[in-house]
Amino acid sequence: MSTSSIYNHPKQFKLENGKKLRNLQIAYQTYGKLNAQKDNVIWVCHALTANADVFEWWEGLFGQNVLFNPNEHFIVCANVLGSHYGTTNPLSTNPVTGLPYYLAFPQFSIRDFVSAHQLLAAHLGIEQIKVLIGGSLGGQQSVEWSIIEPNRIENLILIATNAVHSPWGIAFNESQRLAITTDRTFFANQPNGGSKGLKTARSIALLSYRTYSAYGNTQVESVNEKTDNFRASSYQNYQGEKLINRFNAYSYYYLTKAMDSHNVGRNRKSIADALKLVKANTLVIGIENDFLFPVSEQKYLADHIQGAEFSVISSDYGHDGFLIETNALTNIIGTFLRESSNKKIIKLQHTA
Repeated sequence: MSTSSIYNHPKQFKLENGKKLRNLQIAYQTYGKLNAQKDNVIWVCHALTANADVFEWWEGLFGQNVLFNPNEHFIVCANVLGSHYGTTNPLSTNPVTGLPYYLAFPQFSIRDFVSAHQLLAAHLGIEQIKVLIGGSLGGQQSVEWSIIEPNRIENLILIATNAVHSPWGIAFNESQRLAITTDRTFFANQPNGGSKGLKTARSIALLSYRTYSAYGNTQVESVNEKTDNFRASSYQNYQGEKLINRFNAYSYYYLTKAMDSHNVGRNRKSIADALKLVKANTLVIGIENDFLFPVSEQKYLADHIQGAEFSVISSDYGHDGFLIETNALTNIIGTFLRESSNKKIIKLQHTA
């Protein structure tokens, strides 16, 4: 059973920077049913350009007859603030002008994602989250939520993510934004503004998501005579076209800014001290050849979250491996959750 819904927040929504949004709406999807004890919630935080349909983009880890399935769990995935897929974003109507916001949309942060989804959780009557899981941008949101509400999250799974977005990651994002703003239509206040720039931005991003081996395995030429029209060139164009057909440049621009804002130490004593606030049973998974979020970043998370377990997988797909290597993730996460459940039972027995 799957349900797509929109939550319309009745009050003004205050952002971390102090600005306010009226008429906040959050698009979300649920699968399965909340049980009587309300202790079977799996909350998924999605990555940069994903949507609320986790069965679509994380197939193999989420779906029927797999680890996270609707027969056992109540699965929730909510679209983040600023995204193209139904939650309030730069193409939404500005109630002051009656026109889309475009570049008048207020800047937002990862913490604003959390604040919005806290409102949704309250609306759904969810007090406890059995498993909070996210990769990449979704992992950034997950770790922030676990710091902000440590008692709400029982198990935390962080994949290919970090405690603070790196100068390397910010440089990639800025390069993409430079590509978008080079397209003059970005400033024309039209829904498809900046689409050519977004296509270029996607091409830049792919180079950080994949690896030398991935391109070598999938885009190598079968003949030696070519001097132009290479498979790798076609692939970059194809992926760029795919994105501009399903996403908008304004959302992309703002979401990369939000990713850059990620720093769990902001307005706290330090990054390390912030991570000590996490109380959830935590599993951190890195990808050995992740070019964008190197394993050292996941190791830092595991070293500074009390009792966290750390695991590494290898994937020719690099950072994108967190979406693709679902068999490996199923084995690691399944084992972790079984052990976590056993620890809980032993603790309860001991308490009794």
